[in-house]
Amino acid sequence: MPNTPAADGFRMPPEWAPHDRTWMAWPGPNVTFGAEGDATLTKARRAWAAVALAVRRFEPVTVVAGTGQARAARKILGPGVEVVERALDDAWMRDIGPTFLTGGGRLAAVDWVFNGWGAQDWARWENDALAGAHVTKLARAQRYATSLVNEGGGIHVDGEGTVLLTETVQLDPGRNPGMTREQAEAEIHAHLGTRKAIWLPRGLTADYGQFGTRGHVDIVAAFARPGVVVVHSQPDPAHPDYDVSREVIKILGSATDARGRAIEVVELPAPTVTHDEDGELADYSYVNHYLCNGGVVLCGFGDPMDEHNAGIFRRLFPERTVTLVDARTIFAAGGGIHCITQQQPAV
Repeated sequence: MPNTPAADGFRMPPEWAPHDRTWMAWPGPNVTFGAEGDATLTKARRAWAAVALAVRRFEPVTVVAGTGQARAARKILGPGVEVVERALDDAWMRDIGPTFLTGGGRLAAVDWVFNGWGAQDWARWENDALAGAHVTKLARAQRYATSLVNEGGGIHVDGEGTVLLTETVQLDPGRNPGMTREQAEAEIHAHLGTRKAIWLPRGLTADYGQFGTRGHVDIVAAFARPGVVVVHSQPDPAHPDYDVSREVIKILGSATDARGRAIEVVELPAPTVTHDEDGELADYSYVNHYLCNGGVVLCGFGDPMDEHNAGIFRRLFPERTVTLVDARTIFAAGGGIHCITQQQPAV
């Protein structure tokens, strides 16, 4: 049997470790964004470009564009962003791309099985299932394939042996039917170099809607540094996420990490706006941020809580520049800024 990444000395570094670059994917015509020329697709491309350019202030960015779309993408992104062309179905690089690892001065990557967030009936993933292998090759990383169906948005690590997971993702019958928690943990640890999993029962309510991921952790909770986790906090008792966030805060507040430290929970108050422009329940969350070299790219919602949460991140990361980028268009499509970015750590 082939060795696992952990056995070969690799681990997933935390997001705050130095990066060589950020990878993204370019929105193309599909069921999420509409046909070529649709206003929804045009709006999505502008939103993705705003994130790419915000990240580019801090580190190189490579955008994977679908077949025949690279030229148009370069026109919007400008000369500072590298664009490569590969066949794509959707534009969520965190989920379709590889999870990068480092070890012994080498770069490796886990190529998870991707099946459209649990084989959802609207999703198409014939091309996206190959995106992890394509990006791994472009990055010249050593590829480790796994039979586990998983996405990058379904994991978050502290770089010191701890990983956050949600039961409705890794144990989803549409992803890994019949898999036990112990089996999922073993596969995760073997591929990320972690040794302790903290399981959360579910994600935010709207994430179980049509274009949701069924509970990705990166919209609920994320490590800010070892022993410190930022958590979505919904203060309105009438909101369905009130109970979700209270439960997550309670679990994490009584948890310890792989080194036995108690977890410090930093609450990120939810935006006051609870529904998107179409009147649908929104899972707007400041947890879904992206750390890059010297920067924090933070989801903005045109909401009074934007600056409040930016202040929390400035206190958490005093050495980094916090940039708010309007993420409402991205959330309307089913995710946030963290969902459309993927870090390649420096070796």
